[in-house]
Amino acid sequence: MGIREHPPPGCIVMVDYSAGGFKEPEMTKRRLAVILTPKIKARPHLCTVVPLSLTEPEKIMPYHQQIDIPFELPKRWGAAERWVKGDMVNAVGFHRVDLLRLGKDGAGKRIYQMKCLPDDMFKTVRACALHGMGLSHLTKYL
Repeated sequence: MGIREHPPPGCIVMVDYSAGGFKEPEMTKRRLAVILTPKIKARPHLCTVVPLSLTEPEKIMPYHQQIDIPFELPKRWGAAERWVKGDMVNAVGFHRVDLLRLGKDGAGKRIYQMKCLPDDMFKTVRACALHGMGLSHLTKYL
């Protein structure tokens, strides 16, 4: 369906990389990602994300970090343990992004996961993104 508003930085969302335009070795399926930046007025309907993976990298690099998401994920996404893929940062259109659906309340209204990562964990994600862009020297400013 896609989002209408830019989620806050640190929010975990689902990004659909399978909807045309992406080819291997790029991401090519639906996966969880962390919103990296706040809303930027000059970039309407885009958000910058850092993808997350269930699979441990073959060779762990400074832009990889294992995190344990400290809040509920929808059952379809499995365990809360994920690997940050800081080398795969990208800007995606709102049409590719969806909030995590937790189910429905007693009145039948959809419940979405809107919690953000704690500050220390989000700092780790940002550091991975800097390492992945070859900007490791900037991590000291986080």
